[in-house]
Amino acid sequence: MQRGSMVDLCADLALEAAATSVEEGLTFADSIIYAVAKRHGALLWTQDAHFAGKSDVRYRAKGRE
Repeated sequence: MQRGSMVDLCADLALEAAATSVEEGLTFADSIIYAVAKRHGALLWTQDAHFAGKSDVRYRAKGRE
């Protein structure tokens, strides 16, 4: 976490996240996470089932080894 960076939620990113929310069927909070990852070319690792099957996401179900 110490190598991470802060990302401001500017108007452009908020609008991008809103569009992502509608297009991908995500909540606005989840769409912010997804939009930030896409904007920065990051691979998103998550245990949140809402992201399963999305591009550039590695989903791992909770409790799975």
